[in-house]
Amino acid sequence: MTQTKTQHNSTDFNTEDSDELNSRISPWLAKILYPLGCYFVLPLFFGKIQITGQENIPLQEPVIIAPTHRSRWDAFIVPYALGRLVSGRDLRFMVSANEVKGVQGWFIRRMGGFTVNTERPQINSIRHSIKLLQQAQEMLVIFPEGGIFHDYQIHPLKRGVALIALQAETDKSERRVKILPVGIRYSKPCPSWGTEVKVDIGTPITVAEYLSNSSRKSSQKLTIALQESLQKLYENKDLNNSSD
Repeated sequence: MTQTKTQHNSTDFNTEDSDELNSRISPWLAKILYPLGCYFVLPLFFGKIQITGQENIPLQEPVIIAPTHRSRWDAFIVPYALGRLVSGRDLRFMVSANEVKGVQGWFIRRMGGFTVNTERPQINSIRHSIKLLQQAQEMLVIFPEGGIFHDYQIHPLKRGVALIALQAETDKSERRVKILPVGIRYSKPCPSWGTEVKVDIGTPITVAEYLSNSSRKSSQKLTIALQESLQKLYENKDLNNSSD
């Protein structure tokens, strides 16, 4: 256990800023935003929102939701498709610092969001993520592509999702950690009023199946499995990909 943590810290994580990181969800704001967003804002802004695979959402296990990232609207679409009104579970977002700006940033911080350096993840962000998974009450959202891409293909994934999931799994929790692939696609590369949205929730990946003596090989195999799952969600879909 100690050896695994040391290897992760020395090869992938920035050990600076190791102070304890705290994030929280504002109870009063959540009670307002979930109904407002799900019943009014999103239905009025988007032309149609199609969701498949909600039966795949783990209701109790520690889970990392790993969506594709095509727009800043994803921060609202993910709770709409998987959040407390669907699963009974709140979401925590790990996001890059440049996304926590303006109005969106204000809401993200008060809805449990916390920042991470996507190039050199800091150890406090990693520890906080693992702590959230160990508590297994809320679901952790990490965009594995590491940024927003305004297109219709899956981009190479960062290994952070796999590393965090594997570390949480090796902490001997009785509950098995899952990674839930989610494909989000818009009918326009840059969503505007009337844009259609398609959300496909894939089959959860059981992290324990990828444990081995080599943390690097384990994370590589798990990352490949997630990449393939996201790719399948993007293939042969009937959402209009026109940019008109």
